[in-house]
Amino acid sequence: MSARVDIPADTSAAAKGTAPLIAASTHVKGGFKKGLAIFDFVLRLGAVVTALAAAATMGTSDQTLPFFTQFFQFQASYDDLPTFQFFVIAMAIVSGYLVLSLPFSIVAIVRPHATGPRLLLIILDTVALTLNTAAAAAAVAIVDLAQNGNSSANWLGICQQFDDFCQKASGAVVASFIAAGVLLFLIVISALALRKR
Repeated sequence: MSARVDIPADTSAAAKGTAPLIAASTHVKGGFKKGLAIFDFVLRLGAVVTALAAAATMGTSDQTLPFFTQFFQFQASYDDLPTFQFFVIAMAIVSGYLVLSLPFSIVAIVRPHATGPRLLLIILDTVALTLNTAAAAAAVAIVDLAQNGNSSANWLGICQQFDDFCQKASGAVVASFIAAGVLLFLIVISALALRKR
């Protein structure tokens, strides 16, 4: 009672080298997802810098104009306008979230096929993008009002007098829109990494 197993010597598929190509394609797929994860981490660092710069620039935007005497002065500061206060708080929250999301991005680099961290990042990135866009849109409306005024309401623009204040506020708004663009790109990267290939 002996069992006999016949193994074919050489098949045409093995001779052509088809089997190693399957292993190479899975390695390339893992490399693609790992490359996306590394790019995601670098973009997150850039978004942290731009969101923090937007919050810090708006938070330090103030200007005082002397008028005749030292006791009577005109002052413009970000905390005079609730919209700018909302902008500073929202951009600080977005930059704080981006710092806290860095470990999840590192997990996505180490384990490129894990879907849990990617799914969490795509959901929270969407929330952060919404908050960032709301703050930037509200601030750009006030900056436009400060630049041009409103002739229908008989409001005059203040940027001719408070030019330093307006330049800082405009720079903060530009930085916030850059952060929004980076967040949008991060969402696209996470969606690509979640796609089954």
